[in-house]
Amino acid sequence: MKRLKITEEYRAYSEEEAIQAINGARALQEEGGYTLGANGYKYRTKKAKGEIIAEAWIVSITKIFDEIWDKEDTP
Repeated sequence: MKRLKITEEYRAYSEEEAIQAINGARALQEEGGYTLGANGYKYRTKKAKGEIIAEAWIVSITKIFDEIWDKEDTP
């Protein structure tokens, strides 16, 4: 069995931190042995009585390690 891809999710405490996490994963592709796939972040808020009491940025990073088919499987 071989690993194909992994999707990781993180909580960032600012938009800048979310962007840095994605750029960090992009910079580490070669030494990490993966290709960066889908990535991005979503802004979330927690409200109480109509007021924002907390906020978070959910970062999603997909690391692609290998393809489904080996090179010798294709004609």
